Amino acid sequence: FETSGKSIHDDRVGGPKRRNRKGRGPFRAPLYSDQVSQPRHRGGHGGGGGGAPGPWSRLQDDDGDVTMSEGPQDSGSQRRFNPYGRPLNRREERNRKGGRGGGGGNGSRSGGGGGGSDGSRKNWFKMTIPYGKKYDKDWLLSSLQSCSVPFHAVHYHTDGNKAQFYIEDSAIANALFKASRKITDKDGYKVTVIMNSCPPPSLIYTDRKAADLEHLKQCMAKRFDGSQQALDLNNIRVDPDLVSQNIEVTLNRRNSMLAVIKIIEENIPELICLNLSNNRLYRLDDLADIVNKVPNLKILNLSHNELKTERELDKLKGLKLVELSLEGNPLCGHYKIQADYVSAIRERFPKLLRLDGQDLPPPIVFDLEVAPATLPPCKASYFCSEEIKNIILCFLQQYYSIYDSGDRQPLLQAYHDGAAFSLSIPFTLQNPSKSSLGEYQKDSRNIRRMKDDPTTRFRLIKHTRLNVVAFLNELPKTQHDIASLIVDATLLAFTVSGVFKEIDGKSRDSFRAFSRVFIAVPAGNAGLCIVNDELFVRNATTEEIRRAFVAPAPTPSSSPVPTLSAPQQEMLAAFSQKSGMNLEWSQK
Repeated sequence: FETSGKSIHDDRVGGPKRRNRKGRGPFRAPLYSDQVSQPRHRGGHGGGGGGAPGPWSRLQDDDGDVTMSEGPQDSGSQRRFNPYGRPLNRREERNRKGGRGGGGGNGSRSGGGGGGSDGSRKNWFKMTIPYGKKYDKDWLLSSLQSCSVPFHAVHYHTDGNKAQFYIEDSAIANALFKASRKITDKDGYKVTVIMNSCPPPSLIYTDRKAADLEHLKQCMAKRFDGSQQALDLNNIRVDPDLVSQNIEVTLNRRNSMLAVIKIIEENIPELICLNLSNNRLYRLDDLADIVNKVPNLKILNLSHNELKTERELDKLKGLKLVELSLEGNPLCGHYKIQADYVSAIRERFPKLLRLDGQDLPPPIVFDLEVAPATLPPCKASYFCSEEIKNIILCFLQQYYSIYDSGDRQPLLQAYHDGAAFSLSIPFTLQNPSKSSLGEYQKDSRNIRRMKDDPTTRFRLIKHTRLNVVAFLNELPKTQHDIASLIVDATLLAFTVSGVFKEIDGKSRDSFRAFSRVFIAVPAGNAGLCIVNDELFVRNATTEEIRRAFVAPAPTPSSSPVPTLSAPQQEMLAAFSQKSGMNLEWSQK
């Protein structure tokens, strides 16, 4: 294109100049620098000669820079001159010259960590375990390995509640992805594995050289006061000893912070006072390791950094700090009342006595060294009287023998005409379609799920025995472990908990734990009639699954059925003789 006798291209090499997009008028034509290998048709924009200039002519005096090949190239890397291509950035230019794959004349970039045409680079994948922070690292990695293939987890770390690491082989990454939801943790939850392609992790290319670490160690030694067990790393990025060696230590970068923590752990783990002021820290994820590696730390200076919220301090809550400095951080400006500021910080560090150089009133705490809490062993069933015990055990045996049969319709006889029933499962934000309890989700009356929806709360209560039993027939078929039942009974309100297994449907052979509250009234012939039934279902834990169905299912002769009195035995014998049924079924 030529206008005013001047070519809009010249022979200069380099990227196009950026121009201010403001003031370009109502027609916001894209700049050349915004285009990525989009071909132009010479006659299509009011082109050369004496024709009327098109909208491109408004950019004619600022588009002299073009992308051109540089220097001689061999036949295997010839690149066609593209006057409209965007310039390569430094990484793409290095990749092109070094044959590492990646950028071409049109600025294309390889995804997922790249991979040149010769396949010399492996693909990288970031593996994410939601809620993985709560798991022990060794347990998680060994469990994944047992369900997939041997692998090496590169840069294992936690980010929020997630656990993450990198894999440099697509086959291994795919094997780990296929292991998703094949591992069950001790609480009965499935471990999910998410796979995403990614560029090589920055730590791969930024691990510090041994010589640099040694210089950093010497620099830190000069800043350490052994008499006070104090380390002053204030504004360490401009330390003359490091600058003279051209060593950059920027503590808001992960590799620098990890290097510092490693040196502290290996040389001064008994450190009491640490000064990290003026280091441009805006997040504390990388400092979180100090909680376990420097357990004696009492005084921490984080002043004049860039921490925007007190929630960053949650990552250091394990420290038993008595003095903390935060002045000069944006988070300090969020509090108009000093007492609110002190309260928010003390919530994270209850033993704090000094904040931002000011003494605080002594905290009111109960400093008791308590052994780690362990749940007491589950007690056996409880009944307020032997008479109630006999009635309830007989009732439960009959109830669950019908419930676990193919037809639950006979349970109509067990419910009062005005009976009510409700079902609930643990509250979760997980998509119901991905939950192993998804079949129960739509009928769950968990108050946390619908606390602001009274209409639905009422609708999910099943009223009258016909509706109750009709609903029970819709639930998955089950097989209860009668030996696992534990009963807590007071008069005729009793709770039953135990384990069952689904025996049909898409969750076949899944183990569930349940707790069920019955409220019953006496019925004829020393029986019970249910007026209220609340069922809670959750996934069984690994321990509950291990112990389920180990004991043989009790038979009528071995079940805890009450001993019959003499008149009852006579009635049983007479009924058996007249009906033709054996004694077992006559007793039922």
